[in-house]
Amino acid sequence: MFNVGQMAVYPAHGVGIIESIEHRRIGECEQSFYVMKILKNNMVIMIPTATSKNVGLRCIISPKEVNDVFTILQEKDVEIGAQTWNRRYREYMEKIKTGSVFEVAAVLRDLYLLQEDKDLSYGERKMMDTAKGLLVKELSIANETEECQVEEKIEQIFS
Repeated sequence: MFNVGQMAVYPAHGVGIIESIEHRRIGECEQSFYVMKILKNNMVIMIPTATSKNVGLRCIISPKEVNDVFTILQEKDVEIGAQTWNRRYREYMEKIKTGSVFEVAAVLRDLYLLQEDKDLSYGERKMMDTAKGLLVKELSIANETEECQVEEKIEQIFS
Protein backbone atom coordinates (compact mmCIF):
# COMPACT_ATOMS: atom_id res chain seq x y z
CA MET A 1 0.00 0.00 0.00
CA PHE A 2 1.35 3.39 -0.99
CA ASN A 3 0.45 6.75 0.49
CA VAL A 4 -0.10 10.10 -1.19
CA GLY A 5 3.25 11.86 -1.60
CA GLN A 6 5.23 8.63 -1.58
CA MET A 7 7.60 7.82 -4.42
CA ALA A 8 7.35 4.50 -6.23
CA VAL A 9 8.68 2.84 -9.36
CA TYR A 10 6.43 1.80 -12.23
CA PRO A 11 8.01 -0.72 -14.65
CA ALA A 12 9.49 0.73 -17.85
CA HIS A 13 8.40 4.25 -16.87
CA GLY A 14 10.51 4.80 -13.78
CA VAL A 15 10.11 6.78 -10.60
CA GLY A 16 6.93 8.65 -9.91
CA ILE A 17 5.08 10.21 -7.04
CA ILE A 18 1.68 9.08 -5.83
CA GLU A 19 -0.36 12.27 -6.20
CA SER A 20 -3.67 10.90 -5.01
CA ILE A 21 -5.79 7.83 -4.46
CA GLU A 22 -9.06 8.06 -6.36
CA HIS A 23 -12.16 5.91 -6.34
CA ARG A 24 -13.93 5.27 -9.62
CA ARG A 25 -16.93 3.20 -10.60
CA ILE A 26 -16.18 0.85 -13.46
CA GLY A 27 -19.27 -1.03 -14.48
CA GLU A 28 -20.77 -2.42 -11.29
CA CYS A 29 -17.53 -2.24 -9.31
CA GLU A 30 -16.06 0.56 -7.27
CA GLN A 31 -12.28 0.54 -7.58
CA SER A 32 -9.52 2.63 -6.07
CA PHE A 33 -6.57 3.82 -8.13
CA TYR A 34 -3.20 5.33 -7.41
CA VAL A 35 -2.78 8.46 -9.50
CA MET A 36 0.93 8.58 -10.17
CA LYS A 37 2.96 11.27 -11.91
CA ILE A 38 6.13 9.98 -13.56
CA LEU A 39 9.00 12.35 -12.70
CA LYS A 40 10.88 11.95 -15.99
CA ASN A 41 8.12 13.22 -18.29
CA ASN A 42 5.22 14.34 -16.05
CA MET A 43 3.01 11.62 -17.50
CA VAL A 44 0.10 10.77 -15.19
CA ILE A 45 -1.01 7.17 -14.91
CA MET A 46 -3.73 5.45 -12.92
CA ILE A 47 -2.92 2.10 -11.35
CA PRO A 48 -5.62 -0.02 -9.69
CA THR A 49 -4.59 -0.39 -6.05
CA ALA A 50 -5.83 -3.99 -5.96
CA THR A 51 -3.48 -5.09 -8.74
CA SER A 52 -0.60 -2.66 -8.23
CA LYS A 53 1.75 -5.45 -7.15
CA ASN A 54 0.82 -7.55 -10.20
CA VAL A 55 1.80 -4.74 -12.58
CA GLY A 56 5.11 -4.31 -10.75
CA LEU A 57 4.57 -1.07 -8.82
CA ARG A 58 7.22 -1.12 -6.12
CA CYS A 59 9.07 0.99 -3.59
CA ILE A 60 12.36 2.68 -4.40
CA ILE A 61 15.33 0.52 -3.53
CA SER A 62 17.33 0.97 -0.33
CA PRO A 63 20.83 2.49 -0.23
CA LYS A 64 22.24 -1.04 0.35
CA GLU A 65 20.58 -2.22 -2.86
CA VAL A 66 22.21 0.71 -4.70
CA ASN A 67 25.56 -0.98 -4.00
CA ASP A 68 24.16 -4.25 -5.38
CA VAL A 69 23.20 -2.43 -8.60
CA PHE A 70 26.72 -1.04 -8.97
CA THR A 71 28.10 -4.54 -8.39
CA ILE A 72 25.99 -5.79 -11.33
CA LEU A 73 27.21 -2.93 -13.51
CA GLN A 74 30.85 -3.74 -12.66
CA GLU A 75 30.64 -7.39 -13.72
CA LYS A 76 32.78 -7.67 -16.83
CA ASP A 77 33.00 -11.41 -17.48
CA VAL A 78 29.45 -11.77 -18.76
CA GLU A 79 28.51 -14.03 -21.65
CA ILE A 80 26.44 -12.12 -24.18
CA GLY A 81 24.62 -14.39 -26.60
CA ALA A 82 25.25 -14.14 -30.32
CA GLN A 83 21.58 -13.81 -31.24
CA THR A 84 20.33 -11.23 -33.74
CA TRP A 85 19.87 -7.66 -32.56
CA ASN A 86 16.05 -7.82 -32.76
CA ARG A 87 15.90 -10.99 -30.66
CA ARG A 88 18.28 -9.44 -28.13
CA TYR A 89 16.17 -6.27 -28.19
CA ARG A 90 13.01 -8.25 -27.31
CA GLU A 91 14.82 -10.11 -24.53
CA TYR A 92 16.18 -6.89 -23.03
CA MET A 93 12.82 -5.14 -23.34
CA GLU A 94 11.20 -7.96 -21.36
CA LYS A 95 13.79 -7.45 -18.63
CA ILE A 96 13.11 -3.71 -18.52
CA LYS A 97 9.36 -4.35 -18.33
CA THR A 98 9.81 -6.47 -15.19
CA GLY A 99 10.54 -3.26 -13.31
CA SER A 100 13.43 -4.89 -11.46
CA VAL A 101 16.25 -2.42 -10.99
CA PHE A 102 18.66 -5.37 -11.11
CA GLU A 103 17.35 -6.53 -14.49
CA VAL A 104 17.60 -2.98 -15.84
CA ALA A 105 21.19 -2.78 -14.56
CA ALA A 106 22.01 -6.07 -16.31
CA VAL A 107 20.56 -4.74 -19.58
CA LEU A 108 22.59 -1.53 -19.32
CA ARG A 109 25.78 -3.47 -18.53
CA ASP A 110 25.24 -5.90 -21.41
CA LEU A 111 24.62 -3.10 -23.89
CA TYR A 112 27.72 -1.21 -22.76
CA LEU A 113 29.81 -4.38 -23.11
CA LEU A 114 28.26 -5.18 -26.49
CA GLN A 115 29.04 -1.64 -27.66
CA GLU A 116 32.74 -2.32 -27.12
CA ASP A 117 32.64 -5.10 -29.73
CA LYS A 118 30.29 -3.67 -32.35
CA ASP A 119 28.02 -0.79 -33.21
CA LEU A 120 24.63 -0.94 -31.51
CA SER A 121 21.48 -0.69 -33.60
CA TYR A 122 19.35 2.44 -33.24
CA GLY A 123 16.88 0.47 -31.08
CA GLU A 124 19.65 -0.82 -28.83
CA ARG A 125 21.10 2.68 -28.37
CA LYS A 126 17.65 3.99 -27.49
CA MET A 127 17.16 1.10 -25.06
CA MET A 128 20.54 1.83 -23.49
CA ASP A 129 19.46 5.44 -22.92
CA THR A 130 16.17 4.26 -21.42
CA ALA A 131 17.87 1.79 -19.07
CA LYS A 132 20.41 4.38 -18.03
CA GLY A 133 17.71 6.99 -17.41
CA LEU A 134 15.67 4.57 -15.29
CA LEU A 135 18.72 3.65 -13.21
CA VAL A 136 20.06 7.17 -12.79
CA LYS A 137 16.74 8.51 -11.51
CA GLU A 138 16.13 5.71 -9.01
CA LEU A 139 19.71 5.45 -7.77
CA SER A 140 19.96 9.19 -7.22
CA ILE A 141 16.74 9.21 -5.16
CA ALA A 142 17.67 6.05 -3.23
CA ASN A 143 21.14 7.40 -2.39
CA GLU A 144 19.99 11.03 -2.01
CA THR A 145 22.57 12.25 -4.53
CA GLU A 146 22.44 14.34 -7.66
CA GLU A 147 21.60 12.55 -10.91
CA CYS A 148 24.77 13.88 -12.53
CA GLN A 149 26.87 12.16 -9.83
CA VAL A 150 25.18 8.82 -10.48
CA GLU A 151 25.58 9.26 -14.23
CA GLU A 152 29.28 10.08 -13.74
CA LYS A 153 29.78 6.95 -11.65
CA ILE A 154 28.12 4.80 -14.32
CA GLU A 155 30.28 6.41 -17.03
CA GLN A 156 33.41 5.72 -14.94
CA ILE A 157 32.51 2.05 -14.66
CA PHE A 158 32.35 1.70 -18.45
CA SER A 159 35.21 3.98 -19.48
